[in-house]
Amino acid sequence: MAHDTGADKAKPDDHKDKPDSKTVTIQIDRVNWVVPKGTMTAAELRNVPKPPIGSNRDLYEIRPNGDDKLLKDSDSFQTKEGLRFFTAPRQINPGTN
Repeated sequence: MAHDTGADKAKPDDHKDKPDSKTVTIQIDRVNWVVPKGTMTAAELRNVPKPPIGSNRDLYEIRPNGDDKLLKDSDSFQTKEGLRFFTAPRQINPGTN
């Protein structure tokens, strides 16, 4: 039996459906997503957008104090309203387009 991570239930927040008490709205790369309230791993978070965030990109949590946190796939966190994340290329090759 497949394990339900909750990431499959995530959807873009198009403001047509209001999140209920079991969901929160987070932001990944400036796009709002409604996800289940509770604990998620960074690996589950990578599967929220469709298509999922590839392994060639790093995933960061934007923190209010300005120190963004690089998330490893095994890192877990509590989802809460307004969390923000961004992705960046894992490897940057200077001089390429």
